[in-house]
Order: sequence, then C-alpha cells, then structure tokens
Amino acid sequence: MPAPRNGTPFLCPLIFMTRSDLVEELAARFSQLTHRDAEYAVKTILDAMSDALVRGHRIEIRGFGSFSINRRPPRMGRNPRSGESVAIPEKRVPHFKPGKALREAVDTRTEEMLAPPVK
Repeated sequence: MPAPRNGTPFLCPLIFMTRSDLVEELAARFSQLTHRDAEYAVKTILDAMSDALVRGHRIEIRGFGSFSINRRPPRMGRNPRSGESVAIPEKRVPHFKPGKALREAVDTRTEEMLAPPVK
C-alpha cells in the first residue's frame, strides 16, 4: 500500500473510478440503457462540460459542485537541472469546488468507513 508524502500510511487503499467504471455503473443502475447508450451519455456529458470550460463558462451542478477556469499568471521559474531562469507563460486551468451536500456526504461516509466495527 503506498504512503502519502508526509509518511503516514493510508487508512484505506486508494480506489479509482475510471470513465469505463462510470459507464458500467450507469448501465447497471439503469437497466433500460445498453452499455453503448451509457457510454454515449457519459461521453456527451463530459464533452459538453469540456466545451463549456474551453469557452470560459462556469458549470454549476447543485448539490455536487462547480467547475470553473482559474488563470495562472505568467511567472519566472527555474530549471532544476541547470538553475537557469525560465519564463513560464500564463495558463488557464480547470478548477473544481465541491458543493456543500457533496462535502457533507463525503465527510459522513468517510467517518462511517473509518469507525471501528460495532460488536
């Protein structure tokens, strides 16, 4: 099991959900959707979100969170090998801010998972 940078071990193993896992979950929850339809739905939603962010729009999903674009101004960096100064250009990066309902759900469920078993 990998350990985080501060040296303390993880309390539970890392679990990732990939795009294909999301498609599988959607198809399993909604039996009227074929795997192909679920895949198309996930692709369509993610493409629409990407396009909106590229255009500079903000995406807000109530109870889940909001996606926006943050601007990182240009700055001077340093090449770690040579120590030479390097100009780093301005960047626009996506940013996610979880909503209150999501934060509370994650906090509650994490506490439940980490609580000692009741005898």
